[in-house]
Amino acid sequence: MHCKNLIWLMLSLLIILLDQVSKYYAAHYLSFTQAVIIIPHYFNLFLMHNTGASFSFLAQMSGWQRWFLSITAIIIALALLVWLLALPKNQYWMAAALSLVIGGAIGNVIDRLQLAYVVDFIQVYYKNYYFPTFNIADSAIVIGVCMIAYVSFFREKHHAQ
Repeated sequence: MHCKNLIWLMLSLLIILLDQVSKYYAAHYLSFTQAVIIIPHYFNLFLMHNTGASFSFLAQMSGWQRWFLSITAIIIALALLVWLLALPKNQYWMAAALSLVIGGAIGNVIDRLQLAYVVDFIQVYYKNYYFPTFNIADSAIVIGVCMIAYVSFFREKHHAQ
């Protein structure tokens, strides 16, 4: 176990802070479901409340999903923390990736526990093709998971030679 890897949790805390501050401003300064066009045909600020998971999966359920998704995210974050602490000190990219996912997961759990939904406000689109609205926590999770996959693939490839 490498306690020096705990420093990477500062990245998780930064993600949580940026996520919560941006959601606060979005919730207080944007009108619900009213687009604020930033770059026409590409990017809006668009306040939404997501009671489900990614792509609003489970959003139409009766409310049990709030607890299920929160508990699942907490378990995953704890598992990633154990993985982070077990990493050799020189695996910076993997440590950064795990920290991004931990921070993003906790950022969304805070919303679920406080509000019963996740605040989403970033909308990317092209003409009439809209990507589901998301937030900074979601972005950190996606970037972190992509980094984990990338590092894992190339590490495995490197060790196979």
